[in-house]
Amino acid sequence: MSDIPGDLKFLSSHEWVRVEVDGTVTVGISDHAQDLLGDIVFVELPEVGQSIDAESDAAIVESVKAASDVYSPLSGEVIEVNSLLEDQPEIINSSPYDDGWFYKMSPSDLSEIDNLLSPEDYSAVCED
Repeated sequence: MSDIPGDLKFLSSHEWVRVEVDGTVTVGISDHAQDLLGDIVFVELPEVGQSIDAESDAAIVESVKAASDVYSPLSGEVIEVNSLLEDQPEIINSSPYDDGWFYKMSPSDLSEIDNLLSPEDYSAVCED
């Protein structure tokens, strides 16, 4: 298993969230998830301005193997999407924690992050 960045929190369904300095959050899928999916060929991102509840569908990622829903780790409003993924979805395979992020949001309740998995707990989920 690859290194899991220590500044992230996770859902057991393999989405990650990073709290940025300005209080916004960035969301993507884990290296483990992209590895399970295989070559990613398409991503459907949420709309800027869209309100999303924690653990509800936020995006769709399609690979040569399958299509999967991407769930939002937190509730809030989408403030930016990674438009690079529209033409280059394979970036998720090569850089899931950096260039392959899906969207940024302004969380409505940052304390929801306390319900998410630490990198260590997430690593244990991946090993099961």
